[in-house]
Amino acid sequence: MSSLSIVEKRIFEDLFGMSTGYVLGDDLTNATFAGLFRDNVGIDIDADEYAFNGTSKAKRLRAFWEVQSDLLVGKILTELLEIWNYKNPSPDKQTQACYEKALSIANRLQGKAIVVEDTEDTFLRQQFSKLDVSKIGLEESLITVIQVRLEEAQKCLKVDAPLSVIFLSGSILEGILLAVASKNPKAFNQEKSSPKDENGKVRSFPDWSLAQLINTANDAGFLKLDVKKFSHELRDFRNYIHPHQQSMSGFNPTKHTAEICLQVLKAAIADLSGGR
Repeated sequence: MSSLSIVEKRIFEDLFGMSTGYVLGDDLTNATFAGLFRDNVGIDIDADEYAFNGTSKAKRLRAFWEVQSDLLVGKILTELLEIWNYKNPSPDKQTQACYEKALSIANRLQGKAIVVEDTEDTFLRQQFSKLDVSKIGLEESLITVIQVRLEEAQKCLKVDAPLSVIFLSGSILEGILLAVASKNPKAFNQEKSSPKDENGKVRSFPDWSLAQLINTANDAGFLKLDVKKFSHELRDFRNYIHPHQQSMSGFNPTKHTAEICLQVLKAAIADLSGGR
């Protein structure tokens, strides 16, 4: 029997949409669901011993975590979370927090170290005084453009122009990640989080969204978890480049917002250049 608490079970119930009887929606077929258990933990989830609550995928998953060990339950939950992450490339902040909590629980079940959640204050206190874009390994022409834009973003922060900082930081991050993905196609294409077309083929890098670049860069080990988390905040803010969307949301960025966004960019550059 796993050590999942009632509250922890509820987190997975909500994240996976299990109240419907499905797990991760109706596009996760019975065969795929069964294969997930067979290939990862060597268990036949269609066996009668997992049908005492009923025969739906949700009921079989509940039965599984009631009778199996922490290790096996943790492995399956991790696989399901990877599928969820692929299906939800741009979650809102509340849903992303729920996902990160669920991942922490799955790690605990497997005896892995639990990553302490970063706060904005601790993230902002990190120092990146010697950023060197050239160490990322990009083309010289792109390095020049990025350096000019980075300098401009820093100037905008000094004169309290937060929208300019946000838009510049977002565009620079997307440009860098696209270039890094293009230079490391195997590393990015082999991750489960890489976006696929309707035929299951990985999409061409120029067709990837910033959210997909961020998630896959983290999964492939290019970006650390704190950068992934705060990069999604930058991505959300960058989307307000459309005046109508900003007007509808009532978004009014402050200098603090701009500082977070520029810090995200600096941390990403540090990660990609081996500076952290």
